[in-house]
Amino acid sequence: MSPRAENPAQSPVNSASTAPAPEPIRWFGTTWVERGSAYWLRRVGVSIGALVAAFLGGYVMQLAVEGVFIAQTGGFVEAVMVLAIVVCSCIAALRNWTILARGKESLSGWMEDDKSMGVPMIVGFVGSLVAYFFRSLVEAPGESVLRARYEQALAAHARRKPKPQKARPGGGRKR
Repeated sequence: MSPRAENPAQSPVNSASTAPAPEPIRWFGTTWVERGSAYWLRRVGVSIGALVAAFLGGYVMQLAVEGVFIAQTGGFVEAVMVLAIVVCSCIAALRNWTILARGKESLSGWMEDDKSMGVPMIVGFVGSLVAYFFRSLVEAPGESVLRARYEQALAAHARRKPKPQKARPGGGRKR
């Protein structure tokens, strides 16, 4: 359960009289609600930033692999290392895509445990950045999950709207 759901003061719907507030997304704030010009500029910036970070990360990984090749550790060790990097990148990309598209709650099994996913996420950080880049081409990463929650909160708020009070006959108060 999220910390917001446990603390009613920080909940997106904090009282019956106020409309629910959308949750901000990193680098986007709440611009994802209206999708104005600031939103589209940020989408372009995030996409370019993720792509540049992925290329720089790939370059760092290339340097690491070349270091092992220069050490002449043998064909088997080199093949296992390259295979491990590729597998970890695929796992990290799949996990990141799932989180961004369906939310962290949708993870199950071995992908759900953050502790067991630490090493593959570190080794496969390039795959995670590539997934972030491709997701940012579709929407603000994580937008679909937050939009669904926000629309659900708006619908619940609309159902809870108080109905106007009818005037009492004689205009007096109840005694």
